[in-house]
Amino acid sequence: MATVYLAALGALLPVTNPVFVLAAYAGMTESFERREARRQALLVGLYSFIVLAAFAVLGTLVLHAFGISLYALQIAGGLVVAYAGFGMLSQREGFTSPTSNGARPDIAMCPMALPIVAGPGAIGVVIALAARHEGVPAHLGIVFAIGTITLGLALLLQWATPLVTKVGPEVVSALVRVMGFLILAIGVELVTHGVLDLPR
Repeated sequence: MATVYLAALGALLPVTNPVFVLAAYAGMTESFERREARRQALLVGLYSFIVLAAFAVLGTLVLHAFGISLYALQIAGGLVVAYAGFGMLSQREGFTSPTSNGARPDIAMCPMALPIVAGPGAIGVVIALAARHEGVPAHLGIVFAIGTITLGLALLLQWATPLVTKVGPEVVSALVRVMGFLILAIGVELVTHGVLDLPR
């Protein structure tokens, strides 16, 4: 279990990319109140854990049950990421706007947890690890690695908004648009790879 845990940790850490997640989250919650931003951070970690752990335990059964291929998952994830990036590029007063009752929309599940954290790359990694290492102890090692990473992300995101807001609104606005452009480019890249990987 320990060997699989370390292997899963090493494989998932670069795919989840905590630095990118932190920057994206800071941009998306720039107009949130601090308490709400912290609540969303905890939900990002929880939702990411649920998604990745489900794929680690059930593997390809989830995709087969719905008739979804990894290529389609990658294309769909790319479209969601691209939409989030476009929203950050075109925003005027923060990435999100209040709903009719004044509350901020929930960004924890989509697009933060799925597909930015638990995207096609991370899902593909956990499915491959689960297929390569069979047995309950090995799968528990993968789930523990997922828990370690998602808990670390949740704690890291607790400080995203307070740190970014200290640099001033003008700098924040510029950073949000830069990150929006990069996120849009990543979304396009995911869609492109998904289309190119489709079986001929």
